[in-house]
Amino acid sequence: MSWLESISITTTLLVLFLVIIPIIIAIFLYFYDRKQKQHAILRNYPILGRMRYMLEKTGPELRQYLFDDDNDGQPFNREEYLRMVLPGKYLNSVIGFGSKRDFEEAGFFIRNSMFTKQNEEMRVDNENLVDTMRYIVDADNLFARKEHREALPTLPWLLPEEDAVVLGPNCEHPFRVRSLLGQSAMSFGALGENAITALSKGIGMAQGAWMNTGEGGLSKHHLAGNADIIAQIGSGLFGFRTLDGEFSWDLLREKADMPQVKAFEIKLAQGAKMRGGHVEGSKVTEEIAAIRNVVPYTSINSPNRFHQFDDYPSLFDFIEKVRNHSGKPVGIKIVIGGQPDAEELASFMSKTGKGPDFISLDGGEGGSGATYQDLADSVGLPLRSAIILLDDALRKFEVRDRVKIIASGKITTPDRAAIVLAMGADLVQVARGFMISVGCIMAHRCHTNDCPAGVATTDAKLQKGLVVEEKKYRVTNYILTMREGLFRIAAAAGLDSPTKFERHHLVYKDERGRVSPVE
Repeated sequence: MSWLESISITTTLLVLFLVIIPIIIAIFLYFYDRKQKQHAILRNYPILGRMRYMLEKTGPELRQYLFDDDNDGQPFNREEYLRMVLPGKYLNSVIGFGSKRDFEEAGFFIRNSMFTKQNEEMRVDNENLVDTMRYIVDADNLFARKEHREALPTLPWLLPEEDAVVLGPNCEHPFRVRSLLGQSAMSFGALGENAITALSKGIGMAQGAWMNTGEGGLSKHHLAGNADIIAQIGSGLFGFRTLDGEFSWDLLREKADMPQVKAFEIKLAQGAKMRGGHVEGSKVTEEIAAIRNVVPYTSINSPNRFHQFDDYPSLFDFIEKVRNHSGKPVGIKIVIGGQPDAEELASFMSKTGKGPDFISLDGGEGGSGATYQDLADSVGLPLRSAIILLDDALRKFEVRDRVKIIASGKITTPDRAAIVLAMGADLVQVARGFMISVGCIMAHRCHTNDCPAGVATTDAKLQKGLVVEEKKYRVTNYILTMREGLFRIAAAAGLDSPTKFERHHLVYKDERGRVSPVE
């Protein structure tokens, strides 16, 4: 065969693949769409309709990567997202040129001091360094980014022992917390085993922090990193129930005997959903089903509330029983809907002398692996409003010294953490910041078991993308940079410890530039 014949055959094939076959496909789709009865747009405009649906499908990705401004997008914009990703990967949060915040908008600001604290004046325990890894960029151009990873012993930024926040000081086994930051509740089942293992190992390496199991029960993956653990008890009693669905005091004792389990949390509500949890059946593997005592590959819907109590007297009795049986602190996770709710809780604590050792307060802006739009948008107050109501109520009824407040709800950066500490929180906890540290790209598919990053999925193939050995260091680095940032902000405010933030350290600037003290 001559070279001319070869060129002719090649040309014919190219025409076939680039022209004729697409025309045949277009003709087929035209007549197929004309006959279908489900979509009016496709029936009236077959080819154009296909293009419309294609653009609609790819719209979120196009907006996220091409069209949204750095400060656009919800629940986190690009700027907020990078403030979680970059510290975890590069162990660095330094910026250049200036802030991208819109200073014309209303918002909270931390009062700086005329005479800031020196680093050596800070009340911090940096004695035992943390062995972690970070990335170094070697080259960064339009078509390639080359970087390598290096080991780096890093300061832990822990509270000194004498400044530790103590949950349940009168319990048989109090929980002494030396990290102001921990991981909020995320269940094994909502997240896959690789994600939970990476979180456990990363939190364990960071020293002093804790992880909350979520309502899905305690698994071996939570225990993998030897991190301190708050074991959550949800309305479905997963991990604490008999096969008949009743609460098991034997399983409670079994968890309490584990040295890693430092406290228990009874979940009454969550910011994104004032109801029980939901897990799609495709996520409920045999391992997860065994932990929860449910049927494998069957969708799980927890009851909206516990069957064990339905008012404050029965709730407080249940708390007392759990505390006495376990010997460890017991808290409740709640969402505040208004001032009367906060005052009713505080009043009952005052009258009875009973109540939780800590309150995990979630804001309406909090996230979830699966919820309903109406609940997420409109039920329950945002954190910054709710925390002031709760702190005020506990002080009004003189029970504030008996209970610690752990705040959660989009607290993803040190400045946001400092603000809620000043508003009344003793500790802060983060969920989505940790998810993003282990690879979450905000695909909004947490409820489908199709998470492309292998985070919010139990699909074995998708989970392979999440390498525990690599992601655990990002978790550690995220914690370390958050804690360092809190001490940095405290020093700027003239404080020697972030535990000393109070409301008078905050001001609120409205859209007209008028400044009001938060206190």
